[in-house]
Amino acid sequence: MSILSRKFNNLAQAEAKKAAYTPPFSLRLTYEERARLDAERGDKSLAAYIRERLFGVDAAPRKKRGNSPVQDKEALGRIAGALGQSRLSQNMNQLAKAVNTGSLPVTPETEAEIKEACREISEMRAALLAALGKAPGS
Repeated sequence: MSILSRKFNNLAQAEAKKAAYTPPFSLRLTYEERARLDAERGDKSLAAYIRERLFGVDAAPRKKRGNSPVQDKEALGRIAGALGQSRLSQNMNQLAKAVNTGSLPVTPETEAEIKEACREISEMRAALLAALGKAPGS
């Protein structure tokens, strides 16, 4: 079999695989119609809501929404809030810069602050892993 025939066969097989999927359907809506659908759909995806309205109980089941790895959204929100209020990342960046330039005075207070920052980062990491349903070290 020549190289050209193999390439043609590979291309034909790839096209056959593409044809196995249902092509998407496009629908134009006014802003008001779209806003109404968005308001009525609740937590469902827009596609699932439209499919349900069109076909009712005969609508083909789709993948469940929620492939998110987040196990505890409330905990994740608390962590994100704590990170947003904290200057931890800026402070760690300043410390790293000072260490790299050799301008960090190593005093007992500085050492205590660095250890406290490391403890806080460790706590946030553990809380984040817990919110994602993961065990530390996984």
